Amino acid sequence: MLLIAGMLAVYSTSFAVGYHEFGDTNHYVARQAIFALIGVAAMVFFMRMDYRQLRLLSMPMMALALMGLVAVLIPGIGSDRNGAARWLEAGPISIQPSEFAKLAIIVYVSAWLASRGHQISRFSLGFVPFVLMLSVVGGLIVAEPDMGTTIIIVITASTLFFVAGAPLTHLGLLLSVGASISYFVISQRDYQIERLMSFVDPASDPQGAGFHVIQLLIALGSGGPLGLGWSESRQKFFYVPGAHTDGVFAILGEELGFIGLMFILGLFAFFLYRALRVTLKTADQFGMLLGIGIIAWISCQALINIGGITRTIPLTGVPLPFLSYGGSSLITTMAAVGILLSVSRFASTATRPKESKPPPKPRTRNWRSGRSRSKDGSQTA
Repeated sequence: MLLIAGMLAVYSTSFAVGYHEFGDTNHYVARQAIFALIGVAAMVFFMRMDYRQLRLLSMPMMALALMGLVAVLIPGIGSDRNGAARWLEAGPISIQPSEFAKLAIIVYVSAWLASRGHQISRFSLGFVPFVLMLSVVGGLIVAEPDMGTTIIIVITASTLFFVAGAPLTHLGLLLSVGASISYFVISQRDYQIERLMSFVDPASDPQGAGFHVIQLLIALGSGGPLGLGWSESRQKFFYVPGAHTDGVFAILGEELGFIGLMFILGLFAFFLYRALRVTLKTADQFGMLLGIGIIAWISCQALINIGGITRTIPLTGVPLPFLSYGGSSLITTMAAVGILLSVSRFASTATRPKESKPPPKPRTRNWRSGRSRSKDGSQTA
């Protein structure tokens, strides 16, 4: 249902910009339909694969993700858009390696934590290797720059680290270091400082830094309880930048209203509830960590996107899972759903602790009656 709602949302929010840029109102929705088909195929592929095989693939997946993150930073290989080098392009095909890195790091960290066992609680064997591993991935994504994706990866990996048994002191130290690095990075970039200023007071520069936030809030407020009607949005006509990508939630609010948005959020809540049920039924630690990582990733990304649009947190520019336009994001998210389905299918065959049975009662032989007698006095033939 989320995928279908996303297809309808992409069409409604993109036909104006599609006609303006390509002379085709169906340009973006046609491409999104292809991405959706590839995503469903990825979902079926991972659903039919036993998720425990991903432990063997975790290292190649991580290596491939790192290669992609390095490639986008090389001039002539990575494609620069709006001052950010986040894409690899080959003709009409465009790939965003940071989206694949989200899933790769979940698989890799889950396999690594499951293999460490109780050593996770030790500073030298748990905390230090984890921070070094996370720093490499986060540093490459910050260099693109893509602060929103970096925050999602750090929160997701930290959630796995905590669930695997890391002490609260280590987790607090990790978050403190991450917050300090984030403050330093943000203070060095003018456009990110402008985003913070527009979050605090967008009306101070309504035609400049605050324009994006103000138009998003206008779109949400225009919808009212019931909305203007499907495809009746006014703000998508070049008022909301990225109406079909990062700003799709605001346009849905304008067209469907508060009740429609509550229905969309209800679909997300039901999806996460079912994913959590599958995860909690898993006795295998690797499967449990995979499920927790995927839940943390999708829920965190949705909250960051919606929080930025509603001006609850500063705007970061991350796509809304299942609903925003984007091939890399949709395909990777559908692949993650396939892994959840694999955990649901194969978790019952995972190794479970054997139940200990009480020892049999000792028996003595009654030679006169030819029967054996137990210690409690009962007789058997």
